[in-house]
Amino acid sequence: MKIGVSALATDKIKFEDEIEYYANLGLDCVEILHDFPNDEFDLDILNSYDINYSIHSPFNDLNIASLDKHIRRTSINEVKSSIDLANKIDAEVVVIHPGKISYGARNYVDYVYELNDDAFKEIANYAHDAGVYPCFENMPDIEGFMYKDVNQLMNIIEEVDGYMTLDLGHAHTNNYKPEELYFDRVKHIHVHDNDGSDDTHLTLNEGTFNLNNFFNLFEKKGYSDVYLLELHSKESIKNSLDFINNL
Repeated sequence: MKIGVSALATDKIKFEDEIEYYANLGLDCVEILHDFPNDEFDLDILNSYDINYSIHSPFNDLNIASLDKHIRRTSINEVKSSIDLANKIDAEVVVIHPGKISYGARNYVDYVYELNDDAFKEIANYAHDAGVYPCFENMPDIEGFMYKDVNQLMNIIEEVDGYMTLDLGHAHTNNYKPEELYFDRVKHIHVHDNDGSDDTHLTLNEGTFNLNNFFNLFEKKGYSDVYLLELHSKESIKNSLDFINNL
């Protein structure tokens, strides 16, 4: 079982200032949030550590499905910049959020999905050309978020020849059970917990998602990529690692 961790736990601090902490965890992957305040990196520092990275592309203030063509183009280009960064630090996986349905776009939902899917295709092609896995993420049950339905997301992923970042906490807010979440194109998994009502990124086993069944199922199915802890604090990381070690 490969275990990784997201830098979400220290997302208000420059990643280079916390890289020693992540390196000392000795895990199989560290996911960088390519977003403010970590929108630029010292590549010499990143490459000086024996860390396997993945990259979470930016999503704050961005929308790859925006009705505004300038915002949409900028958003797509920002995702592409994460793919470029992946090549510079030998990261194989880039995590990508779908777009959002803004207040003014509520009367154009079908068209917004068309724009999103066109963006997915462009991003997937760019990633393939760069030798990077484009991993599109399922979203939580929050108004305006797209692709909360994992089956709907998988359909477009297959169409654009992409991969899925399966987010367990997001799926739990949409009432999915572990047995409904396995797909061959799941390449990356974000692991955190909640009570099913809100995307709170709790320590593992502090919420109500059936994590034991989930891990048992995915191990039996032969999932061989990273289970990545996406949590809000170092203490939560420690306690979640303890939970995994005691499975």
